[in-house]
Amino acid sequence: MDVHKRPAAFEGVDGHAYSADILTDTTGDRAAPWGAYLMFVKWGVGEPEVQGHLETGFLISGSSEAVVRHQLGGMALGTVKATLDGLIRGRTP
Repeated sequence: MDVHKRPAAFEGVDGHAYSADILTDTTGDRAAPWGAYLMFVKWGVGEPEVQGHLETGFLISGSSEAVVRHQLGGMALGTVKATLDGLIRGRTP
């Protein structure tokens, strides 16, 4: 996202287009109060229309929202794609 100034987009193993985004939320853990995870928006064929979404659990946790967002932002695109395909296949990343 930093390079192209837009969310990454992939074709999933199911043939649908997905865009990826990094989201953050509080974890409830005092030692690591912030977590970051990936959300994939599934797009319909033809006109851009959201068909659903998939999301991981927390992949990174840490002391601040900025820290976890930055850390997850360093994930290689190949790993992001593999995570998406795992979610599509019903496997937890």
